[in-house]
Amino acid sequence: MSEESTQDNLWPLLKFYFAVSIGSQDNTVSFQEVSGLETETQPIKYRHGDSKLFSTIKMPGIAKYGNVTLKKGIFVNDNNFWKWYDAIKMNAIKRETVTIKLLDESGSPTMTWTLTNAWPTKITATDMKSDSNEVAVETLEISHEGLTIKNG
Repeated sequence: MSEESTQDNLWPLLKFYFAVSIGSQDNTVSFQEVSGLETETQPIKYRHGDSKLFSTIKMPGIAKYGNVTLKKGIFVNDNNFWKWYDAIKMNAIKRETVTIKLLDESGSPTMTWTLTNAWPTKITATDMKSDSNEVAVETLEISHEGLTIKNG
């Protein structure tokens, strides 16, 4: 095996080619940007030993998941996110599984992030300017109860 072919496997993944699918909507939605794929475990201080001589150790506590922000262009008659948001009623949330796949140049997934029990917490419509020629973009912020990562 040549050194050149080994080198190709050492390059970091590119982040611009990805696909997002949202549970029961059963389709892949094109997004401009995805951010907030993060998890954090809060440390808990635990004292052990007798009362005269004890030490403090840190133990992992409850995992905390950040909200994920999705940005996409607005299309005519495309208000699925607003319908999903409107489905939120007191104690009656329509939770979905959201799958985010980072794709290689052939369109095959290289990494997959799965958000469980996701629901929209905030939707921001586009800002409007009379002197602008930019694409109208809406922002969807979702909360979730779990994040799993799978390679390939």
